[in-house]
Amino acid sequence: MRVAVGVTGGVAAYKAAELVRLLQQEGLEVEVAMTRAAREFVTPLTFAALTGRKVITEMFGAENAAPANVENAIEHIAVAQRIDALVIAPATADFLARMANGLADDFLSTLVLATKAPVIVAPAMNVNMWEHAATQENLGRLRARGVRVVEPGEGYLACGMTGAGRLAEIEGIARAVCETLGLKHDLAGETLLITAGPTREEVDPVRYLTNRSSGKMGYALAEAALRRGARVILVSGPVALAPPEKVEFVPVRTAEEMRKAMFEQLPQATVVLMAAAVADYRPANPAVQKIKRGTGPLTLELAPTPDILAEVATQKGSRTLVGFAAETTDLAENARGKLLRKGADLLVANDVTQQGAGFDVDTNIVTLLRRDGSQLELPKMTKQDLASRILDEVAALRGTAGRDRSR
Repeated sequence: MRVAVGVTGGVAAYKAAELVRLLQQEGLEVEVAMTRAAREFVTPLTFAALTGRKVITEMFGAENAAPANVENAIEHIAVAQRIDALVIAPATADFLARMANGLADDFLSTLVLATKAPVIVAPAMNVNMWEHAATQENLGRLRARGVRVVEPGEGYLACGMTGAGRLAEIEGIARAVCETLGLKHDLAGETLLITAGPTREEVDPVRYLTNRSSGKMGYALAEAALRRGARVILVSGPVALAPPEKVEFVPVRTAEEMRKAMFEQLPQATVVLMAAAVADYRPANPAVQKIKRGTGPLTLELAPTPDILAEVATQKGSRTLVGFAAETTDLAENARGKLLRKGADLLVANDVTQQGAGFDVDTNIVTLLRRDGSQLELPKMTKQDLASRILDEVAALRGTAGRDRSR
């Protein structure tokens, strides 16, 4: 989802940089538009460095730049159409007045009129300006049009006075944006222990047995859980992915290492999601030296690896346990049997022979099986979208669905 942050000319303009970062941590794409007055308090370069995107400061392109062109002239329309929300923080008394009267004399005020996305404003100004009848009347008109107002806080102001008018806490503004977009923080207070990726079982010092898991599903779950306010511990086999920021990362290689890490971390967890593709077998007697090529067949004796999901289920207690099953035949029957046999609360099953549902792709097609016998077949979707659907089920099982427990 995309959010535009509008910055107007107040002392609190520097705080908009923190707002941009918080919105990015929610997984949102952010772009910034600044009024000319805002640039007196903070430079566009600050926001460009944070977002990696051009900061829009002029209606028809930057001053002293190349002549205006059609692209510049209609840029406010392009931005208006691609954003899912517009938040203006800080919003000065002057800018609120212009919004209330429908004026459009710069890029940001024109964007307000051009977008059909929801608009959130976070006023910041002197207490007398805040309490002035004109300001309150303008706010009333904006609220009547559906603009969401994040009320300013009270305290010591930059002008030296004390009272209402201080920019609301940045976390509160970010929360208002997330609520407007329908983003959830219903897993705050939960600790999710997630496994991801494959395991590698050594044959000799240069060879190993593994599988085709990329870890994308487990990492998508970790990112989605962080956005919903959870503490996340990610136990991952070897993958070519960077762990999400703020995740507690535990790298492992073998099934036995994953088992050990899981039971070390399990006491902290309230939810366990076993998305890793753990090898079912390992070489019974790994060679100490490289096995040399011979002229005849080579036979490997394989021994079963620990059944981590089943072992975790024996110590589940009040935890919610989610298992995953990759099948190639009889999906529903095999998955239902695994759900009951392993003692999971929810099983995410997919037929890896289906196009777009196998290993190392960005999409999946799954069936969610519940212990009460019900199941939900989901269409092909990205693994990020699927992670959100799985966490919806987790929130329902935890009794936290629909509640914002993080702020």
